Amino acid sequence: MAYHDTLVDNAEKILSETSEEEFLKPWTMRNGETIYFTMPKAAVVRMWCLNHLYHHRGQLSVYLRLLDVAVPPSFGPTADFPSM
Repeated sequence: MAYHDTLVDNAEKILSETSEEEFLKPWTMRNGETIYFTMPKAAVVRMWCLNHLYHHRGQLSVYLRLLDVAVPPSFGPTADFPSM
């Protein structure tokens, strides 16, 4: 968790120090000469970074539920922790 928290803190610092103009610039995902897509950096951060993180957090909550482990609050209260 400490390593994860360090990475999140670093990402927050980088994102907060990046200008709006930089987020409007295009970013391209490629493999050599093959281009998969080009989109603004802001869209890449949202779709491929943040949404990916949310997706895996959801997978983890399902996995914990299947193991009969209490699911901690990650977006707000859960059935296991309704008062949080």
